[in-house]
Amino acid sequence: MNAAHPILSNKATMDSLVKTIRIPARPSLLVEVQKELNQEDPSAKNLAKIVSKDVALSAALMKLTNSSFIGLRLKARSINHAVELLGMQQTGVLMTGIVVRQTVQAKGNALRSFWDFSAKRAQLMSVLMRRAAYCSADVAYTFGLFCDIGVPILMERFPNYEQTWLAANRELALPMTDIEEQAHATHHASIGALLARTWGLPEVVQMGILLHHDYSTLECGATDNAIRGLIALCALAEYAIHRSEGLEQPPEWQKARVRVAEFLGMSLDDVEDWADQLQDVLSTI
Repeated sequence: MNAAHPILSNKATMDSLVKTIRIPARPSLLVEVQKELNQEDPSAKNLAKIVSKDVALSAALMKLTNSSFIGLRLKARSINHAVELLGMQQTGVLMTGIVVRQTVQAKGNALRSFWDFSAKRAQLMSVLMRRAAYCSADVAYTFGLFCDIGVPILMERFPNYEQTWLAANRELALPMTDIEEQAHATHHASIGALLARTWGLPEVVQMGILLHHDYSTLECGATDNAIRGLIALCALAEYAIHRSEGLEQPPEWQKARVRVAEFLGMSLDDVEDWADQLQDVLSTI
């Protein structure tokens, strides 16, 4: 056991540790966006006004709306036009992504491509969820963007967390969250779920984040199908991204693939076919 980071089995001690980890508060603009979207009759005009309050966020939304990543046929000419083209729900999803990227800063060599990977995963999950339909594509996108959000938060808290994260991603047998727990008495999934709750994200997203490396959940019929669907499709999306980067059998996929296939009601060959098809999607992102 590392003397500098002992395992803390006492719940009170663990709760005390979590209090030392900075969970960014939900930005006020995002509160306003979510409040408008939760209205009985939300207004696209009001949503555009809220977004327009912040020049930097407005510019980021315009840039993203007109990017090949979104792939709209028309180019947005203004924030009002962007909301019209995207629709209010997708505008809210994209604004949440822009805000979290500006609020939670990723540091360290291991996280140089953190947001790029998160954005690809979110896009693939949106595509997969339209096919599998365990929940809405917007919820899947949000989950894909946020599921590893605990990583940069823990990197800020623990100077040596980057090494822990790299070791966890190389682990072939234990859940990667066990490796984090051994070193820091917490893990990125629990911290990410805490941020998701603080930011008012849907409960299915909160629980999916908490459990997304616990593949035994896929066999638990008592767990909501939407949560299990997010976990299964996340593992498949990440596998597809790693394949596109030349890593054919990442450790997490080796741990997940049989359970993922069984949950989806597919053979392993069929799952590989889905991963093949996702390569075409990745080539357009």
